Amino acid sequence: MKILTAIFVTVLVLAVGGFIVNQSLSATEMAQGQQSSHYHNGRFENDQPIQANTFKTFLKVMARYFTADKTDHEPDVVLPINTLTREQLEALSDDSFHLVKLGHSSVLLKVYGEYWLLDPVFSKRASPFSFMGPKRFHPTPISIDELPPIDKVLISHNHYDHLDKQSIKQLVGKTRQFLVPMGVEGDLRKWGVAEDDIISFDWWQDITTKNALIAFTPSRHFSGRSFSDGNKTLWGSWVIKTGHESVYFSGDSGYFEGFKKIGQKYGPFDLTLIETGAYDNMWPDVHMLPEQSVQAHIDLQGKTMIPVHNGTFNLALHTWYEPLERVTQLAAQHDIAISTPVVGDIMQIENLVKTEHWWQAYMPD
Repeated sequence: MKILTAIFVTVLVLAVGGFIVNQSLSATEMAQGQQSSHYHNGRFENDQPIQANTFKTFLKVMARYFTADKTDHEPDVVLPINTLTREQLEALSDDSFHLVKLGHSSVLLKVYGEYWLLDPVFSKRASPFSFMGPKRFHPTPISIDELPPIDKVLISHNHYDHLDKQSIKQLVGKTRQFLVPMGVEGDLRKWGVAEDDIISFDWWQDITTKNALIAFTPSRHFSGRSFSDGNKTLWGSWVIKTGHESVYFSGDSGYFEGFKKIGQKYGPFDLTLIETGAYDNMWPDVHMLPEQSVQAHIDLQGKTMIPVHNGTFNLALHTWYEPLERVTQLAAQHDIAISTPVVGDIMQIENLVKTEHWWQAYMPD
């Protein structure tokens, strides 16, 4: 089993780095993409291309994974979380914008009384298998059953650590609307979501709701859940603008000039939720190093940054605490306000938790 797990994690690392991409599409899937200007030669493409990878690169990553020091890739202690109840959430005021980090890139919002979820992953593993693959370092602070009715679920792309089949199936009965990138609606329909409950987006498309403008914006990444569906669905980031607050959620992305364009069109942002984790020098095109995450925040004209995509799953070759250590040091150097909440902390956008180096108490001496 250990050998199988090692092989699986190697493949997952390759997928995180963008090395596994199959370009074949069915006729139906090709038709779905025809309306997008980002769809070329049978697949979706980035505005700023990512570097093509070869079998030689594949072998280099495999060799590195099997020879790398695995020390502290996962915590050997129980990490802190603040457990939540439905009663706590319902007690929050309906005349403001609340946020709760659920772990990795999963976030719960209470937007003027409505509950929204960003990339909800509640399963124990970020994997197609329940018995193998990256396992959570900590539980979620609240279960799906305990959550109040959800008005909206927003998905950034279809990778397993962002689009979780079991979570979606559990959310079907209590969610009014799912907002997804082009093509992802196909999976949701298979999992029981009614077609009328799904809205799919191309980059730069937006909708206006009772409480906010929601826009789907570009990122520099890729998609795929198997060896045969690479880039058949779109990927991206989300902008949420109410009458008082403006929030950006990066999904996954390599650094690119699109951050400046988003900042110019929708910024400045009171809060940016920026990917800071699962990075490596071998795949800089699709995941940002902490230095690039900070620059993305600057490009977006962000006020406060919360680093996400860290502290929950082992998806790369760095230690579990390195992303938070590096990004907080860089933020201090650039005089950037950064918030690093414990999983389950309840925050208001206008009164965010300051930097708390909570992880340092759990690092090895």
